[in-house]
Amino acid sequence: MEAPEQLTSGDFTAAAEPFRLFEEWFADARASEPNDPNAMALATVDADGLPDVRMVLLNARDARGFVFFTNTGSAKGRELAAVPKAAVVFHWKSLRRQIRVRGPVETVSDAEADAYFATRPRLSQIGAWASQQSQPLEGRFALEGAVARFTAQYALGEVPRPAHWTGYRIRPVQIEFWHDRPFRLHDRVVFRRESPDADAWSRTRLYP
Repeated sequence: MEAPEQLTSGDFTAAAEPFRLFEEWFADARASEPNDPNAMALATVDADGLPDVRMVLLNARDARGFVFFTNTGSAKGRELAAVPKAAVVFHWKSLRRQIRVRGPVETVSDAEADAYFATRPRLSQIGAWASQQSQPLEGRFALEGAVARFTAQYALGEVPRPAHWTGYRIRPVQIEFWHDRPFRLHDRVVFRRESPDADAWSRTRLYP
């Protein structure tokens, strides 16, 4: 992506579009947060419309959207298969900032999933094979046994990506930036667009 515009916390509400502003804030978070600046809370809904939320890691991003990877058989994978829409929030306590993102979700291409899987530590690759994510587990020994089996199976050569492990891209139609200010008089600005394919964003400053 292009180098972000340099906007101070006081004038970020005047930014023309959200992706450059995200890059600036994300760079600040990587310099400031002690752990996992790419952590985000991911919200989905189940078949009954009951919300579900958990922490995941942002693994890739570009002008198309924000990408995380997971087991398609996990709770979030099943929920996204039924209702391919999601919201995420980044909260950086060290900066007293948060960013909220909402939009439809699509699966990444096999090529994208393969490329990212190849960058993972080998034990994480083995774990993707061994874990039946979100399914009942009778005990730790069963998981460790599965890890041992797949470690032996892929003792030589590269570990292939499991078919049940892929990435999901949130294609934002709304991105909101929030910055803490004294006495709860916070700064907030929200960017919206008609669809994930639209180029034009509207910008609205919000009451705290």
